[in-house]
Amino acid sequence: MADRPNVVHILTDDQRAELLGAAGHPILETPNLDALAADGVRFRNAFCTSPACTPSRTSHYLGQWERRHGVNFNSDSAVAPEAWAQSFPERLRSAGYCLGWVGKNHVPVGPGGYRSGHLESRFDYFCGNHGHSGFYPKHQAGQQSGGYVRAAADTQPEVFAEAAMSFLDPDPAFLEAADPALPARDPERPFCLCVTFNLPHAQGTGQMQLRPGDDALYRTAYRDRFEEVPLPDTYVPMPEVREPRLPRWLYSGQYLPEYDYVRAPTFLRERRIREYQAIAGIDRFVGQLRAKLAELGEAENTVIVFSTDHGIHHGEHGLGGKCFLYEQDLRVPLIVHDPRMPASARGQARDEMVAVPDLAPTVLELAGEPAPATMQGQSLAPLLRGEAPAWRDALFAEQLMDIQNYPRSECVRTADWKYVRYFARTEDPAQADRPFRGTLDDYDACLTSSLRDERPAYEELFDLRNDPGETTNRAGESEHAETLASLRERLGELGWAAKGDPGPPATVR
Repeated sequence: MADRPNVVHILTDDQRAELLGAAGHPILETPNLDALAADGVRFRNAFCTSPACTPSRTSHYLGQWERRHGVNFNSDSAVAPEAWAQSFPERLRSAGYCLGWVGKNHVPVGPGGYRSGHLESRFDYFCGNHGHSGFYPKHQAGQQSGGYVRAAADTQPEVFAEAAMSFLDPDPAFLEAADPALPARDPERPFCLCVTFNLPHAQGTGQMQLRPGDDALYRTAYRDRFEEVPLPDTYVPMPEVREPRLPRWLYSGQYLPEYDYVRAPTFLRERRIREYQAIAGIDRFVGQLRAKLAELGEAENTVIVFSTDHGIHHGEHGLGGKCFLYEQDLRVPLIVHDPRMPASARGQARDEMVAVPDLAPTVLELAGEPAPATMQGQSLAPLLRGEAPAWRDALFAEQLMDIQNYPRSECVRTADWKYVRYFARTEDPAQADRPFRGTLDDYDACLTSSLRDERPAYEELFDLRNDPGETTNRAGESEHAETLASLRERLGELGWAAKGDPGPPATVR
């Protein structure tokens, strides 16, 4: 099986698309990710299709839109074992790959979800946790297992690096100290390693304490440039919000307290500094990873995929958090490096609209495996080779989480336009006194109701070519009525295609 490439799939959390040196960031330096892009392909128009952790991460592994896989924070469901069997890690396992997992898991799999133990049982080497990992993962409640507590380091990028390196190049002391003990990798089998960071998510960057024992990177880096940290062009501090971005009857404007840093420029700059530091730590890990692969003689036969689950708002239009279908939440960084590609194809920066569900079939094709019929994404392999195949001219995205006050929404995005429509929440009167309320809406019914006869409560239309900041809603302007009608129709077509199977999702409770 020596002809089969290894695969390393690296996933960050809440990393905005511009947070890469290769993307032209004015302050953040990511030399190792830039080098990865120079040796591979960077996608300038990469998008998630569900801007929340669980549904997007599920899309990464299954190659499906949420409307097909049916898993979110409010779905009260988990991926069925038979559905997970069609994920790219499982397909590689069936092809003889050794599977490794390091870091955060936010995809519930099997009856009972995270409690089932199904996902970790499917990996030969599992050094991770369910839910958030924290910036100091060894000391987070419930994380004293899987090897974290035995790591020499305390900070997340370094703890995860130890675990990843011990998978690639088995360290008997690290493996034996884990609870339960971790097995050594079989060097005769190709491997697939998933490294899933919980950074620069606010849950992690909010915990950074500048401890004396922390690496200087996490105490002093970028702080000498505090006043240079850019604020978004459409940033509005909370006291200056005169007219809410969305009507208050549609969205209350209340978001989780962990996103309160967007309310004032000083707090936002502080959080951005921490994000830069966290991403720089991840960048350093990428350098260590590539050096280890070279040391082991595996560098020229290892595919590396780097991306994130979704973006996040930094106070644009007065908004914090994610779970919106604006560019800040949908755009993601994406780099794919396949050292077997011809030199003429390396260093490309592609402009096609690519999506998170495209990554699973891409990994399988690069590994010489067919994608199962359940996968909906398009393999990026032709783009990696420098070809110019027919490609999508429109992208469907959805936001089906209606807890934490968010309204359900869906959109279609083309190169020039974006159409977003929102649906009214059926508020739960029993939760009227709670700041973050659930609804009486049935998640499974909502997978198709918006595509049938449910009327949107509010619509937005943005001219992306002339208004990339999405500042002016053109939905009510007569001169754009034809465009609006066309995009409404296109959204319905793409929404049904995303649903795919007319039956219920392959989930369990």
